Amino acid sequence: MAEGTAAAPLENGGGGDSGVGALERGVAPIKPQYLTTKEQFHQFLEAKGQEKPCRETEVGEPAGNDLAEPEAKRIRLEDGQTADGQMEEAAEPGEQPQTQKRARGQNKGRPHVKPTHYDKNRLCPSLIQESAAKCFFGDRCRFLHDVGRYLETKPADLGPRCVLFETFGRCPYGVTCRFAGAHLGPEGQNLVQEELAARGAQPPSVRNGLDKALQQQLRKREVRFEQAEQALRRFSQVQPPGPTPAAAVAEGAPRQDNCGAQQVPAGLGTSTPPSSPVRTCGPLTDEDVVRLQPCEKKRLDIRGKLYLAPLTTCGNLPFRRICKRFGADVTCGEMAVCTNLLQGQMSEWALLKRHRCEDIFGVQLEGAFPDTMTKCAELLSRTVEVDFVDINVGCPIDLVYKKGGGCALMNRSTKFQQIVRGMNQVLDVPLTVKIRTGVQERVNLAHRLLPELRDWGVALVTLHGRSREQRYTKLADWQYIEECVKAASPMPLFGNGDILSFEDANRAMQTGVAGIMIARGALLKPWLFTEIKEQRHWDISSSERLDILRDFTNYGLEHWGSDTQGVEKTRRFLLEWLSFLCRYVPVGLLERLPQRINERPPYYLGRDYLETLMASQKAADWIRISEMLLGPVPPNFAFLPKHKANAYK
Repeated sequence: MAEGTAAAPLENGGGGDSGVGALERGVAPIKPQYLTTKEQFHQFLEAKGQEKPCRETEVGEPAGNDLAEPEAKRIRLEDGQTADGQMEEAAEPGEQPQTQKRARGQNKGRPHVKPTHYDKNRLCPSLIQESAAKCFFGDRCRFLHDVGRYLETKPADLGPRCVLFETFGRCPYGVTCRFAGAHLGPEGQNLVQEELAARGAQPPSVRNGLDKALQQQLRKREVRFEQAEQALRRFSQVQPPGPTPAAAVAEGAPRQDNCGAQQVPAGLGTSTPPSSPVRTCGPLTDEDVVRLQPCEKKRLDIRGKLYLAPLTTCGNLPFRRICKRFGADVTCGEMAVCTNLLQGQMSEWALLKRHRCEDIFGVQLEGAFPDTMTKCAELLSRTVEVDFVDINVGCPIDLVYKKGGGCALMNRSTKFQQIVRGMNQVLDVPLTVKIRTGVQERVNLAHRLLPELRDWGVALVTLHGRSREQRYTKLADWQYIEECVKAASPMPLFGNGDILSFEDANRAMQTGVAGIMIARGALLKPWLFTEIKEQRHWDISSSERLDILRDFTNYGLEHWGSDTQGVEKTRRFLLEWLSFLCRYVPVGLLERLPQRINERPPYYLGRDYLETLMASQKAADWIRISEMLLGPVPPNFAFLPKHKANAYK
């Protein structure tokens, strides 16, 4: 799981709340002329929403307050404008602790909308792709083969422009595209722009897809992991000589026969399942350590670079493209579960996809056992193009922790060592690790683990300055991170936690870390990378922020498709992102700079209608923003954000 970063003072460690009034604690300091009440705030939005301005007015020249946005985009922190002290991080924006119990955790019972709820009559892929061959399933096909009947039930187009047609010269979704009017001829044929389509014949912009043949082999457990098995044998108990194949399988050893061999990609053979657990015999001996020295790896130096964390839910490829535009140097795919990858699950392999703009890109794996993690590492080293592989030892959620993965590995030194050494043995790219300070709040483990990780061959460690128990309820302990820098030396250590401005980044770098990782700060304002590199506060306008959202939706349509399913998947991720973006307070409205992530925004009226709408913490208002970009939502549409907050109800 991706750990978040937030903005808060970095000089001290944990965050206390003594001496801070309950009404003032964790509230962003906004200039009085912008403050309002909850009732007035929503009355203003409802009144403006009933006017139903045209999309051009709503997007380009939003009506609202007459206050013009300042031209200066470089408002710097004046001398004397410093923080008033550290405060415990508030729960979620809009929390009212005096009148209702704080909502915390995840909404685990969120409504799940299946693709068939959007498209009850779906056209057969053979017709969409204009294949000359007949449908493979024939009469058994569950999709429609009558284009006319499909068009009778198809919803209206969402706009006159198709981003896929304009970008690639051809829309692969044909008549099912929700912008089909932009590329359909008079007889319903799918038009092609030859010049753009010719460029599309070049290497694809997105790499690391899952080959269908490999997927079938993984599902049938026919992929052989020779390097992994060789490394794992050094961890397992010595087996009696000459067992029968049946006995060997019963003992958990991999079979060595090649029955049922099929054609496989280069470098991969055939074998039986990689799922049998390896029995361990305790810590490695000196002889084992000598044998398990990793092969020569590609070099990767990211010291001083800005690292976008592998964010869960919102850290997908379209979001990473946004952050790359604003200056993120290093990106990493969302956490992938190694067992799901070994089973060939398409949804899990989608987390490994890499866009051509990501010049330094890694993937993050989660797992609890040396055999599955080592075999997964070998599989990735031969099938995907990455610059590093990261092990997530910072994931705090119960689903991972109770299975022995994530933070649990910090208390399982033997398993942890075997995973690191085994993966290092089979990878030709650097292996990195992400950890927390520890599991329990007042029991730090990182300083003891870091020298061991260095000796095990880890190339770089990222330390999130909170324990598993803390989650995000306290400030990141940067004093402890500074101690860990010395413990890890000469291995580079990146720091993670409470970065929401260039001042926060500067203070973080003073601790001696090799670089900083940014997570929640990027969710609140992806232009944070620009602010850090240019050492400024950017008073970004509401129209500029909407342009960012429009780019995200365009990237989403490229990534997930421009048919109804792709549009609604893009919308869902946009809404998840808006649940973070609403916490951002524009620079021009703040009494004191910078904003901190443990400071929730109070109710305020922005400098125009759109800025006010973007400050709303109601999911219904996020849906209104999505409709500006993706058209009206389908009938019976429902959205509940992943993270709980009273304000979202």
